[in-house]
Amino acid sequence: MSEAPPAAREPAGTLDVRRLIDERPLSSFQVGVAVLCAAIVFLDGFDALIMSYVAPALRDQFHIKQPALGPVLSFGLIGMMVGALVFGPLADRIGRRPVLLICPLIFGAGSLLAGNASSVTELLVFRLVTGFGMGGAMPNAIALTAEYMPKRIRAIAVTTMFCGFSLGSAAVGWVAAPVIPSLGWPWVFWIGGILPIAITAVAFARLPESVRFLLRRDAGDRRARGYVAQIAPDVPRSATLTLEEEYRGGFPVAQLFTGGRHWVTLLLWVMFFANLLDLYFVNSWMPTIMKDVGMPQGRAIVITTLFQVGGTVGAIVIGKLFDRNLSFRALALGYLTAAICVFLIGESGTSTVWLIITVFMSGFGVIGAQNGANAMAAEVYPTAARSTGVGWALGVGRIGSILGPNLGAMLVGTTPRLFVYAAVPLMLAATAALVASVVHKDRPT
Repeated sequence: MSEAPPAAREPAGTLDVRRLIDERPLSSFQVGVAVLCAAIVFLDGFDALIMSYVAPALRDQFHIKQPALGPVLSFGLIGMMVGALVFGPLADRIGRRPVLLICPLIFGAGSLLAGNASSVTELLVFRLVTGFGMGGAMPNAIALTAEYMPKRIRAIAVTTMFCGFSLGSAAVGWVAAPVIPSLGWPWVFWIGGILPIAITAVAFARLPESVRFLLRRDAGDRRARGYVAQIAPDVPRSATLTLEEEYRGGFPVAQLFTGGRHWVTLLLWVMFFANLLDLYFVNSWMPTIMKDVGMPQGRAIVITTLFQVGGTVGAIVIGKLFDRNLSFRALALGYLTAAICVFLIGESGTSTVWLIITVFMSGFGVIGAQNGANAMAAEVYPTAARSTGVGWALGVGRIGSILGPNLGAMLVGTTPRLFVYAAVPLMLAATAALVASVVHKDRPT
């Protein structure tokens, strides 16, 4: 018979839940949490990229001039910025579960309304609402997954879970390519609205609250004990559950700058800003750029989805490196790879083969590194500020994601020089990651 895990051998007394989770084999209950979070971010990714694929059809129907497409593409991103900044601290106050139930309802309703928009103004308002819900869902899916995962596999678990976003972003391309010509662009929005509402019903029945959050608020919480029983059924019922972790009272945002975290917080913000600028520039304009240089729209959409596929592979590779304690150095390598490959997209011309390779590898670096940065943000902050830390990093990053489509609107038509410019922010992100690898000191979380 195999030896029992260390936590199970402890006498009935006081058990640190963080240590319990770290030392136990991964349970089906924990896997279920990650799968539900992945489903939510999958639909988040689907709705986030809808505008990129329907933009050419909208341009024709509403007679939108090319420079005016920038605001149309970026309004959802403004909503995502506000949602991340608001729902991150809110979740650290009321819990991850309530926010993860509310946010899909918000972005699902916004997408349904966008499918019925009869003017550009209505579309902008509905995309703002959609983005607000999407921005709140992401940091809390990351935080909840991180808090249920053992430290030894936390990075790969978080990055793999967040691959749902990349797969959702790719799926909208696979849906849009046949749906737009046959049924029209509103159907893409309607599909993106019905599914989040459906997943909310599943999450309401199955998604737990964070054990760490519950114990930080109330050491005797019965729900926390019930969740621990599903992770470790042999833990004595008489054991007292604790969370041995630093806690400083006050506004969660202030905790991002305490405990020696001020530099790593600022550097994470630089990384998120620079990388999300490139991510949304490429995602928003790739189909339009390819169409304008003579590539059929269907083929342009399919090639663009490879950006997300490459990101999925990159996230898994970088997550594995993180779990070997390479962390910020691995991020820097990802950003550098992304810079080189984004530059090479501009050198590919209309060659389908070279575009497939360079777009895939650009996604490997850009999206893979972004998923890695998400995992790092969840790792460096304590429970009391984890959703805030991830949310505010994403919120600051959204400033870059808002600028990306608008800069693209000004630069479209300057290929290949456009992709030279696009490589610059990624070099900035790589530099910030290298500096962070020097100033950041590992802390148990």
